[in-house]
Amino acid sequence: MSSSPTASPACRSVRASRRHRVRPSNRRHRMAVHLGRRGFVGGIAALSTGLWSASPLRAAAAMDFDEARHLLSRTSFGATPAEIHAFEQFDYAVAVDRLLGNVRRTAGTPAPEWLNQGPAEVRRQQQAAEAQRKDGVDGKKLEIVRPIQEQGRELKNWWIEEMLATDQPLVERMVLFWHNHFTSSMLKVRYAPALFRQNALFRREALGNYATLLKEVARDPAMLIYLDGMRSVARQPNENFARELLELFTLGEGHYTEADIKAAARAFTGWSVNRETGQFVERPGQHDDGEKTFLGKTGRFGGEEILAILLAHPRTAETIVQKMWLEFVSLKPDPAEVKRLAADFRRGGYEIKPLVRAMLLSPAFRDPANRGALIKSPIDLIVGSVHVLGLPVPEKTGLVRMLQGLGQVPFDPPNVKGWLGGESWITTYTLLLRQQFLRRMIEATTVASMEGGMMMAQRPNRRADRKQQLPADDSTMQMQMAERRPVEGRSLRNAGVEVRLGPTLSGVDSAALVRTLLPRQPIDSVDISGTPGVAVASAMLDTAYQLK
Repeated sequence: MSSSPTASPACRSVRASRRHRVRPSNRRHRMAVHLGRRGFVGGIAALSTGLWSASPLRAAAAMDFDEARHLLSRTSFGATPAEIHAFEQFDYAVAVDRLLGNVRRTAGTPAPEWLNQGPAEVRRQQQAAEAQRKDGVDGKKLEIVRPIQEQGRELKNWWIEEMLATDQPLVERMVLFWHNHFTSSMLKVRYAPALFRQNALFRREALGNYATLLKEVARDPAMLIYLDGMRSVARQPNENFARELLELFTLGEGHYTEADIKAAARAFTGWSVNRETGQFVERPGQHDDGEKTFLGKTGRFGGEEILAILLAHPRTAETIVQKMWLEFVSLKPDPAEVKRLAADFRRGGYEIKPLVRAMLLSPAFRDPANRGALIKSPIDLIVGSVHVLGLPVPEKTGLVRMLQGLGQVPFDPPNVKGWLGGESWITTYTLLLRQQFLRRMIEATTVASMEGGMMMAQRPNRRADRKQQLPADDSTMQMQMAERRPVEGRSLRNAGVEVRLGPTLSGVDSAALVRTLLPRQPIDSVDISGTPGVAVASAMLDTAYQLK
């Protein structure tokens, strides 16, 4: 690809941005003022010179480059110029239907070898490993591989690899969405096969049916362990699952009473997990079969009846639509639109795919004002950057460690409410870490003219061959590199540095690359007169790159 149909508008936009150059010290002061008054997204909007200039008029239903980019940035982990151009050929509704079509309900990355181990076996292995730890000559315990911790690490690496390798990123985004909605943590569950199977459940119903998903989650072993449901018996009901079921999974805070929580907790007593096999088991002898009053209805309810009452309540659909709006559209849900979409969602039997389709086709989603209105999560930032740059990924990467520093580790949400998202992703500290990560990634793709430059081996497009890997100990991918001075984007050209672009970006002119990477015009001026690699580095280090 040698050029882009959007190159000319992008050139004009970036040149206009260059006329509004702000010296770095003044820019930082203005940034602090705007972020303090308006929040991160509002501050960026105030400092940016605006949205990209409109492309030449097309047929009413057809997409231009920027709309295709917006659609893909919200439904995948980053988008390359080729992926964006491929969607430009479709009218908008056709493009949405292509994203939602031919959904695969299983992961493509092979499952870990330990998947079929029961919890009793894992516990025995853990105890044996702990027994082998002896005092070393320096008085410290010997490092022995412990199965629970090792399986947890492999589980996280497995999902990151699936995110990078998938050819259905919308499905993967929905798996992550449901993981954040129905949170469970490896730190509490301590049984990786259960969390793997929970992830498989989210994948099966990613775009399936919410009623089915809710009923399956209520019986899911990982959830029963995480929220102490397996310990809930008639003589001592545990309220943790009932509370989160009402507050987080269905009605939302303020739409139930403490009495409703107690009644629901009694209804779910006896739902447990077999400690030998790790499978769901119902224990009738531990179930409270007495009369209960729940949300104004009275009966000898069990768990199934409680779920049916919740699914008949209008607030359940509204809760899901509100959360999905925050995920796909903007940080400010439109109350009228939420009610409209929720009513259709409930009438349609809680089918998820039609809801996602309606949201992506909504005027609010397509409104140019909502481009760049969401903050990239750490997974968005890291997985998306690796994808867009076309970087090779070694078998064991430092990506999970980076995600930990930025505050989003798969299978380890911070609490039962999951990751709050939105403005909470950005603090002074995490913004510094994000910029540090991007500088290190740019450095890993950079060859300096001076001795000691660093080269990143190139790799094919991830969707053609994500399985090509570097050795696990390849120094170019050990992205800690604390001892190296990161390459600054604004100094790249003066330092005589060449940023080598992978096949996902090579052959595209600088203006189109900047427009690919940024959802709106940059805050700093981005020099497109030099090499495309320098333009890419400058765009990635611009604060607008943190938005989608």
